[in-house]
Amino acid sequence: MTTTLTEKRVGAMLRHWRETRRLSQLELALRADSSARHISFIETGRSRPSADMVLKLAEHLDVPVRERNDLLLAAGYAPQYRETPLDDPAMGALRAGIDQLLKGYEPYPALVVDGTYGVVAANSGIGMLLDGVAGHLLASPLNAIRLTLHPEGLAPRIRNLPEWRGHLLHQMERQIALARSAPLRALYDEVAAYPMPPAPEGAEPPAAPPTAHFALPLRIEHAGQVLSFVSSISTFNTPMDITVAELAIETLLPADRATVAFLRERADA
Repeated sequence: MTTTLTEKRVGAMLRHWRETRRLSQLELALRADSSARHISFIETGRSRPSADMVLKLAEHLDVPVRERNDLLLAAGYAPQYRETPLDDPAMGALRAGIDQLLKGYEPYPALVVDGTYGVVAANSGIGMLLDGVAGHLLASPLNAIRLTLHPEGLAPRIRNLPEWRGHLLHQMERQIALARSAPLRALYDEVAAYPMPPAPEGAEPPAAPPTAHFALPLRIEHAGQVLSFVSSISTFNTPMDITVAELAIETLLPADRATVAFLRERADA
């Protein structure tokens, strides 16, 4: 009975991921060098997949690493992926590489966040943008989404806040649909409920910047002018640790010449 329940549980979880990825049993079977019949037997609990098969299917379904451990447990196997704290000595080389990358990107802003947008590292360009943010938002642990959308954070200075807020919330919705993370859902519910700060009295709607045709910019007021950035997010390929798998490096690239000039002048000063 225990084996049957285990097989049905892992089968249901794999079916969920297959349907999330919008693949048929045949398509998944072809990718995993299996048969549609075998995939069907796994999903209905008639066949127990080996640990290797669980991992192969998870890879072709692009299942997040944390959830791959859940699949292995559901199938009756030990987890394969560790979750090593970033301050562990074993992560020393990784931390040094991240610090070097962030420093090399200055004076442009860049930061590293974990799976719930906790800030684990940032450069001086990010520090510059945090001028005027309420002290309680800067207390550890820092959270990038909370800093951005809170009425006492960056939100009052973001000129295109409705568009940028919508982009961030949609990004979180996609992640929640894939990872089914309770902490991420709680963060989403919190920031989605933040009131929109009032627009400055008499302010004109900002004209569309020249970069709007290829990427939504972040347009933020700082030191008496509006800086414009486009965001790029990088992750680590083939991670074998949950911590590394959930890290994301976000870099803000100047989207106009005025922003480039401002940041260069600041760096020279």
